[in-house]
Amino acid sequence: MAATPGDSRLEMCIQCGTCGGSCPSGADMDHTPRALFALIRADLRREVLRSNTPWYCVSCYYCTVRCPQEVHITDLMYTLKNLAIRAKLYEENPAAGLAETFTDQVENFGRSFEFGLATRHNLRHRPFSLPGLAPLGLGLLSKGRMDLTPRRIQNLDQLQRILARAKQLEEAV
Repeated sequence: MAATPGDSRLEMCIQCGTCGGSCPSGADMDHTPRALFALIRADLRREVLRSNTPWYCVSCYYCTVRCPQEVHITDLMYTLKNLAIRAKLYEENPAAGLAETFTDQVENFGRSFEFGLATRHNLRHRPFSLPGLAPLGLGLLSKGRMDLTPRRIQNLDQLQRILARAKQLEEAV
């Protein structure tokens, strides 16, 4: 956990379960944050890095705010994602693919492109679900809630420089 910027405070976790009970994505996680921290303490690195838990973290910080020990749970989830990527233990996880697609879009357009995100993700991981999603997609398109083509933000080059610098700093750790 030394790879986590600042002091993660993971050693302060008292296994109370507040984090998992607070998490809006908890039902989709194969391990609650509390359980994942127990796996870390048990030195079960491979199981930790193969877990979908960090990938389902939506970075709302609700767990972190509610933690009685002030463990920086969301920051730890980012670290675990990075470690899973470096160890190449994330590839079979559909949530990791969704995060990768989202990141690619933000780097290229400065924002998410929902139509492309949903299409690419479902083609890669659930191709047979696409016909069932058509009514939802058509409804979003007809109400102007989704675009067929991506739009770039203004000053995208500035965002790309920031992201490039963040990657440099991350690699230096």
